[in-house]
Amino acid sequence: MIRKFLRLLKILRVAIKYGLDEIALSGLPVPRTSKLFDRLFWWRDISAPRGTRLRMALEELGPIFVKFGQVLSTRRDLIPPDIVDELALLQDRVPPFSSELAIAQITRSLGAHPDLLFASFEREPVASASIAQVHFATLKDGREVAVKVLRPGMKQFIDEDVALMHTAADLLTRVWSESKRLKPKEVIAEFDKYLHDELDLMREAANASQLRRNFANSSLLLVPEMYWDYCSPSVITMERMHGIPVSQTERLIAEGVDLAKLSRDGVEIFFTQVFRDGFFHADMHPGNILVSVKPETFGRYIALDFGIVGTLNDFDKDYLSQNFLAFFRRDYKRVAQAHIESGWAPKDTRVDELESAVRACCEPIFDRPLKDISFGQVLLRLFQTSRRFNVEVQPQLVLLQKTLLNIEGLGRQLDPNLDLWKTAKPYLERWMSEQIGIPGLLEKLKEEAPRFAHIMPVIPRLVHQALCQAVELERADSALLRLLILEQQRMNRLLMVMMIAGAGAGGAYLLHYLKLI
Repeated sequence: MIRKFLRLLKILRVAIKYGLDEIALSGLPVPRTSKLFDRLFWWRDISAPRGTRLRMALEELGPIFVKFGQVLSTRRDLIPPDIVDELALLQDRVPPFSSELAIAQITRSLGAHPDLLFASFEREPVASASIAQVHFATLKDGREVAVKVLRPGMKQFIDEDVALMHTAADLLTRVWSESKRLKPKEVIAEFDKYLHDELDLMREAANASQLRRNFANSSLLLVPEMYWDYCSPSVITMERMHGIPVSQTERLIAEGVDLAKLSRDGVEIFFTQVFRDGFFHADMHPGNILVSVKPETFGRYIALDFGIVGTLNDFDKDYLSQNFLAFFRRDYKRVAQAHIESGWAPKDTRVDELESAVRACCEPIFDRPLKDISFGQVLLRLFQTSRRFNVEVQPQLVLLQKTLLNIEGLGRQLDPNLDLWKTAKPYLERWMSEQIGIPGLLEKLKEEAPRFAHIMPVIPRLVHQALCQAVELERADSALLRLLILEQQRMNRLLMVMMIAGAGAGGAYLLHYLKLI
């Protein structure tokens, strides 16, 4: 409790130090309040631009706040340009920790000094992010690699911030009526899980290996190979990838990259990960994506940083695909039905009312390029609609929602005229056909073939045993039925005797009574 209180005090101190109150109130008609804060905190210096102050505050507050800034940096439609440009620096230019600490971490984790492990090791980090930083090196066989080293003391920082978030969620659950539907405790628990997963770099290496295997034959995406002999929970070593950051559009154009195609490829990569694999890169901000300009892989995406991935089960994939296709076909009734059938909306929800509300949210955005619409605004309206109909937030899809926002931000940078609907609809229709059509049936039969190979030879024996058991049960049932009939007949006879005896006793009593009269 003391640690939580101290962390809360630090958050307030940092907010005051960098004048975040002035940033928050700058667009509101409360000049007197701003002047009051300036007099109370006369010692602070807030002469720097607001974007710079916000970036510095997030950096000082630690990895969770840095990640929040990374998400904001992709939303140029919602955040002023001066702030977005500064927050973009959080993607891969967070202040690094010292090389001595990095070398000590490598030595402790891999059992030898970097100078002994590698043919060469660059002391200066090439990139620094909220959780770790990267150094280039060369293996003794000449292969170029990137060595990722975990920041020291990360677990304590994250534990403190997540503890505050859990406390806030508990408070919301008690005092906010919407908490039952929005499930803040479950959402924060999910966030907590993924943050702590990032602290184990072996998980990241395994995630990268899985994604690389999923796209082994792809002409759209490259994933670095992991060198397991140089990996541990706090240090991982991977193939060095050469490319241009996806955010540097001028360089990409100069190299001859087709940005419109690149934006369409990004949409296909996303939907392939979600619907084909149920395994998707969930931290797709521009700092984690390069574009190859090598002749043999020209124009392909290069994915980096696999600390956060999302997974979807078959139910989630089926539900999402039905909703996406219904949206693309403007079949709002099907959207409403899917919400009710899945249990996300109460069973007593009127389909026509929910259909009308969804239509009002989504109809204005169709047939318009990304530059003219904002998914942020659409999500806000859908959120308001979901509150009206008591639709519950699904914690397992929070990462997917975050990734969709990142995809939108990336699409805006590459091709503002991209029509996301027309790009995604053919892919989803093809995927649905593969899942529920003849190809899908054949694929499922192929997957089940090894199991069938074990079952088929014993089916005749199992059928014979089942038939024998059925005959025995029938015989047993017949015998039991005969016993029940005999018992019922005995009970009927007993009941008849009791009725006759009762009638006789009653008659005798009546005669005796008449004699007395």
